[in-house]
Amino acid sequence: MKHFLTITFLFLTLTIFAQKNGSITGKVVDKNTQEILPFVSLQIVGTQKGGTTDENGSFRISDIPVGTYNILFSYVGYQNFTLYNVVINTGNESTFQVELEAQKNDLKALEVTAKKETAFTGTLESPLSIQKLTTEEIRANPGGNFDISKVIQILPGVGGGVGGGSFRNDIIIRGGGSNENVFYLDGIEVPVINHFQTQGSSGGPQGMLNVSFIEDVKLSSSAFDARYDNALSSVFQFKQKNGNPNELQGNIRLSATELATTFEGPLSKNTTFLASARRSYLQLLFKAIDLPIRPNYWDFQTKISHQINKKTSLTFVGLGAIDEFSFAISDEYSAEKAQTINSAPNINQWNYTVGASLKRLINNGYWNLALSRNMFNNDIVKFEDNENPEISPKTLDLNSREAENKLRFDVNQTLNGWKLAYGLSTQLVKYTNQTFNLIRKQILDANGKIIQPELSINFESPIDPFMKYGAFVQVGKRFEKLGVSGGIRTDGNSFTDNGMNFLNTLSPRISLSYFLNNQWSINASAGRYFKLPPYTILGFANTAGTLLNQDAEYQISNHLVSGLEFIPNESLRFTLEGFYKFYQNMPVSKNSGISLANLGADFNVLGNEEVLFNGDGKTYGIEFFAQKKLTKRFFGVYSYTFYRSLFSGLDGKLVSSSWDNRHLMSFAVGYKFRRNWEAGLKFRLQGGAPYSPIDENASRLNYITQGVTVYDYSRLNTMRLGSFNSSDIRIDKKINFKKTALDLYIDITNWYLAKSPVVPEFTLKRNEANTGFATTDGGQIKQDASNGIPVILTEPSALVTPTIGFIWEF
Repeated sequence: MKHFLTITFLFLTLTIFAQKNGSITGKVVDKNTQEILPFVSLQIVGTQKGGTTDENGSFRISDIPVGTYNILFSYVGYQNFTLYNVVINTGNESTFQVELEAQKNDLKALEVTAKKETAFTGTLESPLSIQKLTTEEIRANPGGNFDISKVIQILPGVGGGVGGGSFRNDIIIRGGGSNENVFYLDGIEVPVINHFQTQGSSGGPQGMLNVSFIEDVKLSSSAFDARYDNALSSVFQFKQKNGNPNELQGNIRLSATELATTFEGPLSKNTTFLASARRSYLQLLFKAIDLPIRPNYWDFQTKISHQINKKTSLTFVGLGAIDEFSFAISDEYSAEKAQTINSAPNINQWNYTVGASLKRLINNGYWNLALSRNMFNNDIVKFEDNENPEISPKTLDLNSREAENKLRFDVNQTLNGWKLAYGLSTQLVKYTNQTFNLIRKQILDANGKIIQPELSINFESPIDPFMKYGAFVQVGKRFEKLGVSGGIRTDGNSFTDNGMNFLNTLSPRISLSYFLNNQWSINASAGRYFKLPPYTILGFANTAGTLLNQDAEYQISNHLVSGLEFIPNESLRFTLEGFYKFYQNMPVSKNSGISLANLGADFNVLGNEEVLFNGDGKTYGIEFFAQKKLTKRFFGVYSYTFYRSLFSGLDGKLVSSSWDNRHLMSFAVGYKFRRNWEAGLKFRLQGGAPYSPIDENASRLNYITQGVTVYDYSRLNTMRLGSFNSSDIRIDKKINFKKTALDLYIDITNWYLAKSPVVPEFTLKRNEANTGFATTDGGQIKQDASNGIPVILTEPSALVTPTIGFIWEF
């Protein structure tokens, strides 16, 4: 054994100190026309290494010493572009598609636009409220655990749900609801990006997207152009890389929560592929830390790219997941664990999105034709006693399925300096829902008198397949220092009463940018955005099978945003923005009287009830953001947002929403040491979220059958939690072998054991033997729990999650 360890140590020592080389490959195209750019110069900054693209716009640079570099692209008539934080190792060859922006002939205009449009993310259509993270920034994010949905919470205006320390990925943008965002994967809309997604919302505990596929992710929290529909708060654009065109390669990633395998390479001369599968080990982690929930999932992802000829390309993408959520009885039972088990349902879900996109180059531009299908199946079951489902009656039994078949066509051209885009879209939607939901069980007193009548929902949605339609046009131009872009779109559907009145959904938007000099710019935008309510609302029916929400109106969000941007050099950026959003036609629960904008951060279904569409809302605030790209081994981001979020219920009064944390602050920094060591630190602070006080009488009355806390919505969000802060650290060590590479890492979430404030919950005291509930009279618990002993759970929790893992690239 001693000799083995000695040999292993000597081998690793020689491996680490020996000079190793890697390579990069990719293609360079014109940003506006997507035409290939031959003979573009590449320079690996700080070295003598470089190269040029060939006549097909492709490049490959080999024999690069392992390390982290910035790569400069330059071409006559185009603005320079730098790829930052490119890791070269002996394992996988990195693949990039680089887009260069053509220079204006006006040298005066060039002086003030070059830095802005090449260093960061602003575009003519969206000059502000837009952020971008690269794959390396996602991969190295402390506490992110390769989960893109968690990493984006370091960006300005992005909240993470009630309490701040939640393990869920509820994406709250600038105080809006959790279902106001849309997601695009290489131009294909993907409705589900989280495992165990709350139907009708967007959150879940774990992201689905494999970071090994992602080249970058772009978040637009306002000023999104007219091509995007159904977005009230944000648009996420996930750009996937192409598979390696030169050779088969892959990686295996193992951590405390998952095992992921990815392969990529050429299928033929003009065809590449990416394919991955992931398996969850969250259930083992939760068992180790004695949590009673057991999430378990698989997910699959693929991309195939085929170059038909020089002007035509075809891309296929696929994403899918299988999710199972169950419970386990803990060895050390407590009132807290009993409350967790009996308040949440058992969940079985599966979903997929598949799509194909055909791109054809035309004079001064290109067109896209995209055909896709997505499907989401949701089975939820909850028992009166989740610990004994075999003998306990059901209180919730839901089977719901959403399917969308989408066809989109758009044309994008640049004509005499004007950027023009226009297009059409149509969807065939099918939705089914079978629901039994016991909201309140009938409760009788000792004399048989009804204390509480039964209230239940039992229906099969009679909704027929229906159509959705959309059309848009966007036009813009840069006039020396001034950039102007405007657009308009309209949407309709064949289901709602007024769905085919396209004049009702005309949504204009305009963006302006003015360059004071080559470092400072002023930006502003205004726009109106529409969203059709979730299918869970549209398909709700009563026991007789009558649809109750067919009078649904499109939800409206109106945005006003302005700000300053300062770019002192090509690797450093500061932005300061103020925003104001006001909402109309927001759905309000007829039963509870509150806006559905307050809901969606749990494991049930959002909107499966009768609603009215008379809610209003507004959010407003100010954001500061600083971003430092990698130079001299250091990179980082800092953001701070102050905001208010208010929505009205049936009473018409604007009150703090559940997302009204008011303060969001975060920073993440990374430093790359010599010999391939890297360290990262992240800190996040979130102001206290509002919550409603407990209705103790109703909670006690319904606890035995429902196991949930009933809140007093007549005093909606009149209480407030304390603020939350936490920090994560990550250390990586990359080891390069001859043809493979190994990344060993340790990632510790909440390393200083910060306690997360929790919304108080109602439960009943357990007896000493943990066989049931304690009672005041020593007898069996009564159905109305009148002899139970109430316990209010308020203790903050401090959960630290250390992860030791590796990534092996081959």
